[in-house]
Amino acid sequence: MTAQVTVGVDGSPESLAAVAWAAREAVLRDVPLQLLHVEAGARSADPDGGAAALLAAAAERARGGGAVLEVDVRCVRGRPEEVLGRAADDSELTVLGSRGLGALGGFLAGSVALGVVAAARHPVVLVRAPDDGGGPAPDGGIVAGIDLAHHSDRLLGFAFTEAARRGGALHVLHCWSLPPVYVYAGVVDPHIGDELGQRAAEALEELLEPWRKTYPGVRVGHEAVTGAAGARLVDAAKGAALLAVGRRTRRLPLGPHVGPVAHAAVHHSPAPVAVVPLD
Repeated sequence: MTAQVTVGVDGSPESLAAVAWAAREAVLRDVPLQLLHVEAGARSADPDGGAAALLAAAAERARGGGAVLEVDVRCVRGRPEEVLGRAADDSELTVLGSRGLGALGGFLAGSVALGVVAAARHPVVLVRAPDDGGGPAPDGGIVAGIDLAHHSDRLLGFAFTEAARRGGALHVLHCWSLPPVYVYAGVVDPHIGDELGQRAAEALEELLEPWRKTYPGVRVGHEAVTGAAGARLVDAAKGAALLAVGRRTRRLPLGPHVGPVAHAAVHHSPAPVAVVPLD
């Protein structure tokens, strides 16, 4: 793995928003920024001449914040999902533009971005353009969704480190549901789930305690709430700088799978979404 942040560039508003977000992240991490443009076609063909101008404009945008930043540019021919996937596996963080729900055009949207997210060995961040109902909120805190049944140090480590870099707050959310056997009883006794909720809150507090000690400068809040995890996380991400969710490695007959929570976050979150592989 190379200590760098890689961002996919295709000239769209979403990819330009991704470039700006990735540039700030590279400065925070003190690593180089790699701008990668993929031209679909045979790998042996020469890149189109317009790619150089596109990458030069993206590099200028990346340096627009005034921070000293090493920017490398690459133009590669090939299948976008394969090229971006290899880059994601070789970078500590990859950033892609995302058009959110219903997007059809552009190689950084739809199945290609989801394919990269689903298979990458390192975290991938998807950023929407501000006029798409999303976009970066640099001064917001970090929101992380945790599944207590399948939690991972990789996701918590990523979330705490990102919050520490920004000197901001971290809000950890665990969503739980009543077991089916409790559902009908809950109609008669609306408080039947209180004990389960208390247990979940205590388990979350216990899980976070060693991380609080490791990152004493991070202001941490946490909640254990009922409801659909995807919807609750999307709502919590309003005004956040980043929403971090986990992805378990699952390969189905039709290809890699990101899971329903990550899928909902990627398509609906107003904040940039970091998808972190859990294993």
